[in-house]
Amino acid sequence: MKTKLKTGGGGHFAFLLLLLSGLILAAACISVTMGAVEISPLNVLKIIVNKSTGCEIFECLWEKKTETIIWNIRFPRVLLAFIVGAGLSLCGVLMQALTKNSLADPYVLGISSGASAGAVSVMVLGFFQFLGGYAVIAGATLGAMLSIILSMKIASVRGRITSTQLVLAGIATSALFSAITNLIIYGGGASDKTKTALYWMVGSLSGASWGRLRYVSVVFLVTIIVIFLFSKELDVLLLGDDVAETLGVDTGKLKWVIIIASTVLTGVVVSVSGVIGFIGLVVPHIIRRIAGSGHRKLIPLSLLGGGLFAVIADLLSRILISPEELQIGVISAFFGAPFFLYLIRKGSMAKG
Repeated sequence: MKTKLKTGGGGHFAFLLLLLSGLILAAACISVTMGAVEISPLNVLKIIVNKSTGCEIFECLWEKKTETIIWNIRFPRVLLAFIVGAGLSLCGVLMQALTKNSLADPYVLGISSGASAGAVSVMVLGFFQFLGGYAVIAGATLGAMLSIILSMKIASVRGRITSTQLVLAGIATSALFSAITNLIIYGGGASDKTKTALYWMVGSLSGASWGRLRYVSVVFLVTIIVIFLFSKELDVLLLGDDVAETLGVDTGKLKWVIIIASTVLTGVVVSVSGVIGFIGLVVPHIIRRIAGSGHRKLIPLSLLGGGLFAVIADLLSRILISPEELQIGVISAFFGAPFFLYLIRKGSMAKG
């Protein structure tokens, strides 16, 4: 399937960047100030400035617990939400370029389910405990790698993989790893570890901390840099493998770069957030419609769009049934599932 590349103008791109950045800033400010304990935006700003600079630029006129809530709980949670959303959106862009199918994302292709199975096996069965705090990330990354390799093996016919076959193989792989996850959960009985795993599986950022944010940020930034180096090749790949090879692109190498980058980033993101579906499907699809398919514009806008989606979803998860918390995976599925069905129906009507 060949895809015609569309690109927006420079002014249009700059406007979208500023718009999304402004919306993210507004959503982040609201998210940090709202909660069981409401704190004035001015005090939030003063606390963040003081903590970020390491100096008491503003006089401390608030309680110590207020500072703890902002700096150690809410602020890292907002930052982690942005990175999780942006990371999943980037993986969606890469999966859609790999399969040339707008319905592809880490969730649909089974990568998220594989990562979930790997992480749950660590939580419940105690695998990789010698890695300490990095055990879950190791399990999630390994599970994600196994799932995409299995999907590609199933989809391969005479050495070639079509986008339709890969999506179907991904759905089957996702079901398989979901079954494995459930088997581990129910095999673990009613222990505290099982309850933790069940809560984590639906997607939650309640465990956000500066420590988790640190290693997720490193993987996230490295992945972005690597992918940007191949942005032109990604554009050519959308034209089809045969055309890309004719134009000098090593499609085999490029596909492995996409697979490794997506798998590692998805594994790391899932290890801290649980399974949050549909961000990698909804956001890149909308951004592509607005800004075109050129990856030099699509990638940064998708990063901002995914981050915005996750920050808003996390805010809703905290305030909808306050003082209780609704898992962010429920919010993303509530908006993402209808959109997914819309895309399927639209595709069926176009073919008919």
